[in-house]
Amino acid sequence: MRLAMLGGGGFRTPLVFGALLTDTHERRVDEVWLHDVDEGRLASIGRVLSEMSARHPDPPRVHVTTSLDEAVEGSDFVFSAIRVGGLEGRTADERVALDLGLLGQETTGPGGLSYGLRTVPVALRVAERVAALAPEAWVINFTNPAGMITEAMQAVLGNRVVGICDSPIGLGRRAAAALGLDPRGTTVDYVGLNHLGWLRGVTSGGRDVLPELLADDGLLGSLEEGSLFGTEWVRTLGMIPNEYLYYYYFTRDAVRSITGAPQTRGEYLLDQQRDFYARLAGARSAHAEWDRVRLERNATYMREARGEDEQRGEDDVQGGGYEGVALAIMAAISRGEPASLILDVRNGSTVAGLPEDAVVEVPCTVDAAGPRPLPVSPLVGHPLGLVQQVKAVERLVIEASLTGSERLAVEAFALHPLVDSVTVARELLAGYRARIPEVDAVFRR
Repeated sequence: MRLAMLGGGGFRTPLVFGALLTDTHERRVDEVWLHDVDEGRLASIGRVLSEMSARHPDPPRVHVTTSLDEAVEGSDFVFSAIRVGGLEGRTADERVALDLGLLGQETTGPGGLSYGLRTVPVALRVAERVAALAPEAWVINFTNPAGMITEAMQAVLGNRVVGICDSPIGLGRRAAAALGLDPRGTTVDYVGLNHLGWLRGVTSGGRDVLPELLADDGLLGSLEEGSLFGTEWVRTLGMIPNEYLYYYYFTRDAVRSITGAPQTRGEYLLDQQRDFYARLAGARSAHAEWDRVRLERNATYMREARGEDEQRGEDDVQGGGYEGVALAIMAAISRGEPASLILDVRNGSTVAGLPEDAVVEVPCTVDAAGPRPLPVSPLVGHPLGLVQQVKAVERLVIEASLTGSERLAVEAFALHPLVDSVTVARELLAGYRARIPEVDAVFRR
């Protein structure tokens, strides 16, 4: 099978390639096309993959190209992991909001809306080229904001686009492990949007064991989310929030922590990756250098939400997850190996209170026909209201990006629950247009 990886010069590409190397099935990916607009990064990541390939008897053939059409044409699967505006754009996403006293974060809040505004047109162009050159391909979207971008691409490719994220996977895995259970033997009740969902149940042996976790101080406190939100708040909710809900439940704390830090997350990663790509040229082992930086990167994830001396658990530092999900999706569709996964898919009637064509993040079964969302119990109370509000904002961003409407963009910013003023919404849009050329271009078409 042929796989195209868009954003193939990105830092996470070796994670996906490593997962491919573990696949020994006769019907596996044997040809990988890496596409990126940065030739230097393509060459660097190509070197890491070359070292990984040298350790395996029959690795996939790897090609690199800056031509989108060359990468996509004839592909069976397309992974999209693009970053429009680069990490420089991410730092602006953060700083423009922080300068106005608001949360500056890549996907949550105004920074995520800025990211979506400039990414939607590029993602749609990708979808159109896939439709023209690989109409039978499945697109697996890693690009953030994952739910919004998946929804935009589905307007062209329908259900052949599925979004994935490692965050709910990690939550389910940690909850099962805290209870001493094998995650593979459990099923989870999880529902929401990308970076905005709740774990409401963990079933093992035919019964829900989540109440046991919530009732045990030691077990709940050992869970990363228990530490992040505090055991009292998790018990108050009666369910375990996705880690990104920290930015909604502890907004002022997050803003204070990020503002007081010497760097934002984007600025840290920008410096780290510049250093990584520069050091790679003189490194004896490209893969060893990549792995060192990967562990450092994972260890500092969501640092603003932890105490000064609080460290991430070793399993979380090791990371991984979404690359395995991507492999499981391909195996289910191409080889009929059914899988149960939490994915970003078209809602249909799954989550009551949301439009049928909205993309939601829920447990799914996946087989040769693709993913099908499993029934979930309704969202009620504040989770339903929050999900409805954020989904309405996401859809405004998509429309604003497609039409170039400043009015709709201001409306999207103003209606987001983490933005507290229409005046500030206008200032946000002006700030992002001034700092990020790709955002400004949306309104100059």
